Amino acid sequence: MANFFAELKRRNIYRVGAVYAVVAWVLLQLAANVAPILDLPPWIARTVLLLLVIGFPVALVFAWVQQLSPESGGPARASTGKLDWFIAAALVLVIALVSYEQLASSRGVGATKTEPDGVATARTASATQAGAVSIAVLPFTNLSSDPEQGFFSDGMTEEITGALAKIADLRVVARTSAFQFKGENKDMRAVGQALGATHLIEGSVRKAGTRVRITAQLIKTDDGTHIWTENYDRELTDVFAIQEDIATAIAGSLRMPLGLAPGERLVANRSIDPESYEQFLRARPLVRARGRGVPAAIKILEPLVVRYPDYAPALAQLATAYNLTPNYSRNASTEEMRRVVDAYLPKAEAAARRAIQLDPGLADGYLSLGRVQVSRGKFLLAEDILSKALTLDATNPDSLTAYSNLLANVGRVKEALAIKQQLLTLEPYVPSFNVDVAEMLWLNGQNDAAIAKLNGLRSLGVGALLKDLAIIHAAMGHYDEAVDALQDSRIAVPPAMSDAAVDILRRAKAATAPPQSLPRLGTLSFAYLYAGVPERSLESYEDWAKAGFFATGGADNALLWHPSYAPARKTERFKAFARATGYVEYWRAKGWPEFCRPIGADDFVCD
Repeated sequence: MANFFAELKRRNIYRVGAVYAVVAWVLLQLAANVAPILDLPPWIARTVLLLLVIGFPVALVFAWVQQLSPESGGPARASTGKLDWFIAAALVLVIALVSYEQLASSRGVGATKTEPDGVATARTASATQAGAVSIAVLPFTNLSSDPEQGFFSDGMTEEITGALAKIADLRVVARTSAFQFKGENKDMRAVGQALGATHLIEGSVRKAGTRVRITAQLIKTDDGTHIWTENYDRELTDVFAIQEDIATAIAGSLRMPLGLAPGERLVANRSIDPESYEQFLRARPLVRARGRGVPAAIKILEPLVVRYPDYAPALAQLATAYNLTPNYSRNASTEEMRRVVDAYLPKAEAAARRAIQLDPGLADGYLSLGRVQVSRGKFLLAEDILSKALTLDATNPDSLTAYSNLLANVGRVKEALAIKQQLLTLEPYVPSFNVDVAEMLWLNGQNDAAIAKLNGLRSLGVGALLKDLAIIHAAMGHYDEAVDALQDSRIAVPPAMSDAAVDILRRAKAATAPPQSLPRLGTLSFAYLYAGVPERSLESYEDWAKAGFFATGGADNALLWHPSYAPARKTERFKAFARATGYVEYWRAKGWPEFCRPIGADDFVCD
């Protein structure tokens, strides 16, 4: 064996192998970096890799046959020269670089035992890294003669953002917060700093008749340099190709591989005519606006999916609108809410499943289906589905919100706060996200920070803000502040409920007994905690569960895990509620919250 290794050395097999490894690595790096610039298809890089692998044993056999011996014809001596030391150093450098890449990758995607891969990816993607490329798409300016066409330019902004989000190595930030700068004369460096973006995209849209002209440019925010710009003047039927071209050109300018499978596109859903596509773009912001926008969106989307039953994005939006509808009946009778739930949730689930079936790569399809499962109280299934949505689109703010709300609703309030705080690094200017963070701060014992954040948002007129302030102040025994906040709020409850809640809080301050008969308080049932009947604080949650709507679209159920609800959690009534709504099933599978623990095989207790 010693003679064999000596023969390998004499014939320079080691040297050839080392040189081949170094050259192969250099060639692979060139292929990986040049391919996106030249917009080369993925099979070229794979072909280069395959040829290099095949060539390695061929090179070794050739070196053996050649018998590279000295010119004198005498036996070659196994000596080590400067070239050998150079080759060895290069090989060590290659090994070190490859090892570093693997180690950095493994650290970047590490997840906890209970954290799905999609959320782990979101945590990594939302972290600010020195030198990392992050991009924000500013609202495209509407240059059409009709100001009402603003929905179309906004829609192009969102569609291009969504296409860029599919590029694995590109961190897309401020999808919603970027609209904070709509219509402003902007200093790009200041905007980039405010949004946490190293690069910005801005542009304009002019639509006239059947033609559309879209201008886009990529700007480096540290110095305002325009890296790339292009104009697209085409028929409206080519709007999807324009979106694809813009996203692909930006990836090439940033030297980022698209990472697409053969035949895959950044803009996958194109089977719709221009007029119907415009209707879809009109409906989407209505769904996001909630309230009266939801039924208006349904009126647009229902006939649209009749005309185009295979258009997955419209089905996903319609599913979300259907799922939101029962939220606006939460203060109705249980029977009325049951009718609404039975009318809309089955349609929501069917539409979401159809969207996923049509396009398994559509994150919005999984998001809408996950929300439906939360509404049905199927928390285990909802977590798996929302995790899939985040795997497909790790920095999608709606998916991050839905997942963090799920964690909060089942009692994992520390994890929920961590995700919501990271969401703010992606979306610093969305009022509802800031309100959510304030609520999570309160649930985690940070009262002063929660109140300060909510007071700082008062001028924005967020409806739920003052209700949250009332709940927090009441829990701290600040009943005057709670009453003031509740009276100033504009939450949708019958006046009798609001008046009764205010009366309870005033009596709590005066330490006087409440009336013998207390009315139902709906979404203000937290006031029962201060009327000597804490178990009645569960009434609204029980009513929703009886109606088949186990958790709302937000994190309302998370209030149950605050220390102020401890008297309610200690009751048999709470235990019955937790079993009926799927909490116990979830806890047994995923782990118990810090204030509840199992007793024996079938029982549990909460503090």
